Amino acid sequence: MANASGDIAVELTDIEKRFPGVLANYNVNLTVRRGTIHSIVGENGAGKSTLMKVLYGMLQPEEGSVVVDGAEVAFRTPADAISAGIGMVHQHFKLADNLTVLENIILGSEPSRGGGRIDFAAARSSITEIMQQIGTELDLDELVSELGVGERQRVEIIKVLYRGGNILILDEPTAVLVPDEVDELFATLQRLVDDGATVIFISHKLDEVLSVSDDITVMRQGTTVAHTQPADIDRPGLAELMVGSELPSPAGRNTTVGDTVRLAFHDITVDGPEGRPTVQNATLEVKEREILGIAGVEGNGQFELCAALLGLTASAGTVEIDGVDVSTASTADRYNAGLAYIPFDRHREGLMLTAPLWQNTLLGRDHEPELRKGPLVNAPAAVAASEEIIERFGVLTPNAHTPAFALSGGNQQKLLVGRAMVTEPSVLIAAHPTRGIDVGAQAAVWDEIRMARDAGMAVLLVSADLEELIGLSDRIAVLFEGEITAQLDPDTITAAELGGYMTGVRQKAAS
Repeated sequence: MANASGDIAVELTDIEKRFPGVLANYNVNLTVRRGTIHSIVGENGAGKSTLMKVLYGMLQPEEGSVVVDGAEVAFRTPADAISAGIGMVHQHFKLADNLTVLENIILGSEPSRGGGRIDFAAARSSITEIMQQIGTELDLDELVSELGVGERQRVEIIKVLYRGGNILILDEPTAVLVPDEVDELFATLQRLVDDGATVIFISHKLDEVLSVSDDITVMRQGTTVAHTQPADIDRPGLAELMVGSELPSPAGRNTTVGDTVRLAFHDITVDGPEGRPTVQNATLEVKEREILGIAGVEGNGQFELCAALLGLTASAGTVEIDGVDVSTASTADRYNAGLAYIPFDRHREGLMLTAPLWQNTLLGRDHEPELRKGPLVNAPAAVAASEEIIERFGVLTPNAHTPAFALSGGNQQKLLVGRAMVTEPSVLIAAHPTRGIDVGAQAAVWDEIRMARDAGMAVLLVSADLEELIGLSDRIAVLFEGEITAQLDPDTITAAELGGYMTGVRQKAAS
């Protein structure tokens, strides 16, 4: 638990922020004590991200005041906020894969020496000192593309500290971390606050919020509704403040796996950089009415395996959908054969952010006859299809003509889930289907997946949420360094044990 200082690092008073047709924030009040971890929780669309963008200078409020370190400020850009000591680690990391760790950290803030040259030695010295301060170690010469997700997150934190940040905003920082990485992150945050830094922590994982926070603010429907501390509330109480009901759980399997194999892949191998395979001889079958969970620390071949099954990348091996060999088929033909996909990264893979929602519903579905008018798109039908998804999956948006970037991350995710599920495929590849969405929306997605499974669908579920994997899956396969290293029974495995398999510790201990 962080030290409880009486000094105020951030004070937001009566913040109001409007968008066309949407009142995103109103009467928002937030006081963050210096040297503490202050969590902000709330459903998707509650206004958390908008509020943090106001604090970080990405948005300017119509009403209200922002006070940082006792002085009222009016940030026009994130650069203004950074100059005032505020840094933000986004849920979707802002890193250049083709640059080294050191180059990413100093990018835009390069120290210089005579002749305008970058003083890499000075940068290396400063970064090394920061790493020692927070008790972490990274190879500064390694390409970011070679890092795991936990290491990438540490790079983002070091970037903030390198720029002099002493107020850190972390947006869903544990969404893709395994338990050991979460523990390491929390230890880093504790060291930071012990040294006087202040952390604003946004999360949907209430157990983590209660374990790491000094103070908690709850937002609902655009405004702050409660301020509390972990000692004064429990998990169900916090969930009720957020959503007005008990916290949902993914647990509760009550179906019988069928005999018919709907998805089968054998000896899938995907070559990576320098001839080193990122997936090697992966072989699994998924039957009707079965959810097969794929567990693994990000960067162990999950993305490459899914890309191979979708026909998006070259691979060796065979893929069958409902007994039909689609190994050489195009992605469109695999979709026609009954495959659907919820992508890993909604921004990179899933959405055209500047396009309206109805156009986004066409992605991967433009082959459907009802959405076409000869060689052209049937726009009215596409709008109607989009409206169906919006209503069924509870996407908060003014209408189907709203651009995707105007939605919160959670509502963007709901649109992607709906786009895949509404087609009633026979095989669904679901990659992190509930990443970045609130507890109420999680329950709706879990119910949709269960109902589809009960109706005969085969689901390949890739998730970093171990509770989700254990609660939903009929079977769990572990992908470690590109190989299927274990198949586990979710009824007997614990999250800690599963984390051990994911990091290779249990295999090494058993060998």
